[in-house]
Amino acid sequence: MGYSSLRVINDDRVAAGGGFPTHPHRDMEIVTYVLSGALEHQDSMGNGTVIRPGEVQRMSAGTGIRHSEFNASASEEVHLLQIWIMPDRSGLTPSYEQKFFDAAEKLGRLRLVASPDGREGSVTIHQDAKLYAGLIDPEHPAEHNLPPGRHVYLHVARGAASLNGEALKAGDGARIESESKIRLESNSSAEILLFDLA
Repeated sequence: MGYSSLRVINDDRVAAGGGFPTHPHRDMEIVTYVLSGALEHQDSMGNGTVIRPGEVQRMSAGTGIRHSEFNASASEEVHLLQIWIMPDRSGLTPSYEQKFFDAAEKLGRLRLVASPDGREGSVTIHQDAKLYAGLIDPEHPAEHNLPPGRHVYLHVARGAASLNGEALKAGDGARIESESKIRLESNSSAEILLFDLA
């Protein structure tokens, strides 16, 4: 648990009607990425939304928030990743953001979905960290240049892929060092998250 500012990746599956009742957080950047199903979110800032596949939610807990998350379906499971990133400073004013990224933007490439400055329409996180999401299949491999001197972490969210020839499956992660470029391939399909960290 913990790699640079990446604190943890929670891989959660919530049955229909299940969820997490209201609970507190503080001084954490929380990014929610739904893989399947729909997640209903409510918080003490007054936000009430449903997060679906393709959407990325960012919540800055800052001085303190309370929130709940429930499966929005009466019949289908929801599968989500909840990512905790340490903020660059404590005591931030709590804030919330949610954006949709079309699958076509992620096919055969790593699309920026979270960054410190909100570039390319990404959600804004309070840390020197960037999060990319990609979809790969046999006809759509992806290549990505890595900046020197950074910590890079790759997580296979679903499916199976090879990273520079190394086989990875859903739930696997890789710390990447001393590489200037990565190539991602899949014999079937895979959804990938890549973290570029200070």
